[in-house]
Amino acid sequence: MALQETKEPVRGMLRNAGLRPTRQRLALAGILFAKGDRHVTAELLHEEALANGVPVSLATVYNTLHQFTGAGLLREVAVEGSKTYFDTNTSNHYHFFSERDGVLMDIPVGKLAVDGLPSPPAGMEVSRIDVLVRLVDKKSG
Repeated sequence: MALQETKEPVRGMLRNAGLRPTRQRLALAGILFAKGDRHVTAELLHEEALANGVPVSLATVYNTLHQFTGAGLLREVAVEGSKTYFDTNTSNHYHFFSERDGVLMDIPVGKLAVDGLPSPPAGMEVSRIDVLVRLVDKKSG
């Protein structure tokens, strides 16, 4: 789908999330959501934006991703202290992370069950559970 073709659905998505559809938000959301469910870093989205002729700073990409996350359009997945991915699939699901490639992948729904959670403190409730299964190459021998 061409970037231009995605503008109206993206404009509605941003408005429904309570975000003003600025030119940069429209462009970044068009790139981000045009390919279905995916995991991106700010750096990757910045590269894709520049490749699509969208002149935007890395700081603006970071700010926009955090605004989208705050509005419920993205799910933030922290892999390491300095490495964060943004997931367009906001449903409750878990992830594999390939340490060799730095690739984040969804674990198929129903393939992992979290059991035995303690009760949260009084006045609190669980909002979501994050599970990250780290993968490394098998050692031969």
